[in-house]
Amino acid sequence: MKTGIATVSISGNLEEKIEAIAAAGFSGIEIFEQDFIADVRGPREVGRRIREAGLELLLFQPFRDFEGLPGPLRQRAFDRVERKFDVMQELGCEMMLVCSSVHPEALGGVDRAAADFAELGERAAARGLKVGYEALAWGRHVDDHRDAWEIVRRADHPNVGLVLDSFHTLARGIDPESIRSIPGDRIFFVQLADAPQIEMDLLYWSRHFRNMPGEGDLEVARFMRAVVATGYAGPVSLEIFNDQFRGGSPTTIARDGYRSLVSLMDEVRRQEPESSVDLAVLPPPVRVHDTAFIEFAARGADLEALETLLRSMGFRQAGRHVSKAVTLWQQGEIRIVLNSETTGHAANAYHVRGPTVCDIGLTVGSAEATVERATALGAELFSQPLGPGEMPIPAIRGQGGSVMHFIDEQSGLSEVWDVEFLREGTPAPDTGLTRIDHLAQTMTYDEMLSWSLFYTSLFDMRKQPMIDVIDPDGLVRSQAVAAPDGRFRITLNGAETYKTLAGSFLAEGYGSTVQHIALGTEDIFATAEALARQGFEALPISRNYFDDLATRFELDPAFLDRLRMSNVLYDADAEGEFLQLYSRPFAGHMFFEIVERRGGYAGFGAPNAPFRIAALKRLNRPKGMPAM
Repeated sequence: MKTGIATVSISGNLEEKIEAIAAAGFSGIEIFEQDFIADVRGPREVGRRIREAGLELLLFQPFRDFEGLPGPLRQRAFDRVERKFDVMQELGCEMMLVCSSVHPEALGGVDRAAADFAELGERAAARGLKVGYEALAWGRHVDDHRDAWEIVRRADHPNVGLVLDSFHTLARGIDPESIRSIPGDRIFFVQLADAPQIEMDLLYWSRHFRNMPGEGDLEVARFMRAVVATGYAGPVSLEIFNDQFRGGSPTTIARDGYRSLVSLMDEVRRQEPESSVDLAVLPPPVRVHDTAFIEFAARGADLEALETLLRSMGFRQAGRHVSKAVTLWQQGEIRIVLNSETTGHAANAYHVRGPTVCDIGLTVGSAEATVERATALGAELFSQPLGPGEMPIPAIRGQGGSVMHFIDEQSGLSEVWDVEFLREGTPAPDTGLTRIDHLAQTMTYDEMLSWSLFYTSLFDMRKQPMIDVIDPDGLVRSQAVAAPDGRFRITLNGAETYKTLAGSFLAEGYGSTVQHIALGTEDIFATAEALARQGFEALPISRNYFDDLATRFELDPAFLDRLRMSNVLYDADAEGEFLQLYSRPFAGHMFFEIVERRGGYAGFGAPNAPFRIAALKRLNRPKGMPAM
């Protein structure tokens, strides 16, 4: 099955688009007419450049306002199409997309439109070309793929077929199951796009808010399952109109597009095993058993401050690396690695950002299968020279230039702690921290779609609805992705301005990475008391917060007093309760969170985020400024 993408989907000039599309791994390209017209090269030269890049020119599009025109307008439409056929033949492109007319003088009638397409099919056949007809969701007379199919069926010409576009079908709420009755050989081309569920004008929604499959809310997989059930085995291509993408990196957007398409077709094949999908078989989406470790790059005073903070949280230094300046700190199932090397990845991360999370380790069923799926989806392998006594642990490049390692039991990688570290028996009081509950990664808002796609395509994870978090100085968009069993959770926080806490973290750290780590406990009040005995300084929360809490929830006064005394924030939903305790900020704007989940609460305390942000900002205010 050929994979393609329309040039309109990514930013840049035509040459930049061709290069990015080829580098991402697509086999073909759709030329959007505007991109071709804006280029200074002639059609033969453009076609040659596309083929030199290893791409097939799959489609020339769009040809507008063709069918149903009266009198001279009809003749003019055929004259226009003949000129486009000339261009297509010079380009070396065999198929044209004709979208349903929005011309104010276009006449309705299935037979009238079918007659136009029958004649168009004859003209195309004479040149060895084909024509695909697509129903625009806002077409004047044809806005439904079922009507477009009836016109194609009545035109009854081998050079005229149907083009299906997931957006036009799903945005109108048309049941994609209706596609299953269409003969697969009469479908000439399939275009895919997702979109967030927004109530707005269809044309505006389509032109500004489409995104890659898996990044939105439409049932694109169900649509594609119906398509492949027809026996269709032609190209599957992306056509994305998105204001954010128009200003982004062509390379990143094209890579995301390829990842989304491969992941989608892999899902479709699993759900429709008798389908005609013939892309390479991938290992299934990876189930993450747990977060194996978090690694910080830190040195000097920064390292000492982080060690002091960990001790105050009840962590003990459990081991020292056999050949590197790396220590292992542990409590319960939580492993935190401190790397003060002066060479290698951690050193580079420290030079760029200062103290930072440079590596995340995940426990998976098969590290080998995880890397195989990741690389098939376009991830970049990571490796660096091994030192004495080190194990070769599979890894890929992760978010914000960080690294993600994969550990499993079946290949012996889980023994790394006994192989690479000299165990130390430093005693430490247990403060009740048991495991890593979730990680919070901060990025620019423009990066959020890319990283939610990274996690949901590689791992068995589901998106939660995006929410707006109010910072005193702006807005932060937040979206959580989580494994079904909750063993691995990530919150993605997109900053739109450097004035927000998240934005200043990005600006001062020169890029996105982990901003805070949430650690789980079974009894947050016992943990808070144990932490206080160790000298841990909790983030002070405004008394006004607790007074307001009493108006929002029916809480026992004694319980509310415990919350206030321990600086513990509270939230609840129909499933359970959520309690949160924060550290003071360290290394700029990083911090730890301690959480207790009660019942089936699966959220992240979003209503408390504005008050936590305000508290952190009070402690981070510039010198000389009064507390608010």
